[in-house]
Amino acid sequence: MSPTDASAEAGTTARTTDVGTCSAPGSADRPTDLDAGPGRSGRDPEWGTDSEDTLELRLPDEFLALIADETSDSNEELSDGHGTAEPDSVARPRDDLLDRIADWGPVTTSVGVFQLCPVDGEGDLPLISRWMNDPAVAAFWGLSGSRNMAEDHVLAQLAGDGRSVPCLGALDGTPMSYWEIYRADLDPLARHYPARPHDTGLHLLIGAATDRARGLGSALLRAVADLTLDKRPACARVIAEPDIRNTPSVSAFLSAGFRFSAEVDLPDKRAALMVRDRSLRDLL
Repeated sequence: MSPTDASAEAGTTARTTDVGTCSAPGSADRPTDLDAGPGRSGRDPEWGTDSEDTLELRLPDEFLALIADETSDSNEELSDGHGTAEPDSVARPRDDLLDRIADWGPVTTSVGVFQLCPVDGEGDLPLISRWMNDPAVAAFWGLSGSRNMAEDHVLAQLAGDGRSVPCLGALDGTPMSYWEIYRADLDPLARHYPARPHDTGLHLLIGAATDRARGLGSALLRAVADLTLDKRPACARVIAEPDIRNTPSVSAFLSAGFRFSAEVDLPDKRAALMVRDRSLRDLL
């Protein structure tokens, strides 16, 4: 996963669920803003007085199932007398950890009809790579330069177990943004905040500079956060972690119905932990 915050509202990019730009952890195998890190840095962040952000110690069922699957696979490899993994042709289908994003369908927003479309193999990669090389986006995502950097970042998610799904966002039928919808409770980010089962994270970048700083970021963040809550009944919270210095991005999240929960030290940045609660969605 790769860290970065871009603010769509201000023409800057936000990498961890941000507005007109991005906010994102990439795949679980690549380090990124939310990705693998040693844990919190020296001081503990202040979690504030919100009683909803209490530590949840129970491991998610999906996480336990993944551990069980790995253990089962290891035992099968040892018992077959060869110690080799199953060939791809007989590999077990992976579980869908995000409730089939491809089936979520379009949603009508204040700025048009919007739909999340999971990245389709290599056909979408050149467009994503071009967006990643926009200086405003590159400043936060860190995936500019060689086309392989952006492509490897996306392909690592496609090859993963489904805990992070890269998507193109189409507005009125035109691809105009890149999203990563991920299981925050199964992501290394969960080491840095009181995660709860089925917490779902968002990362966003808006591709064209002409689509930034005109309210699209806030409108789409609200729409996608609410779509996530509608399509994932087990999810009670949508999470984002823009860079605390990215004031326009944090402001856009607030405008999209997220609340500021805490400042969190991540491996590559100090982030503002933003939360959209199912219980508060009609109030914010």
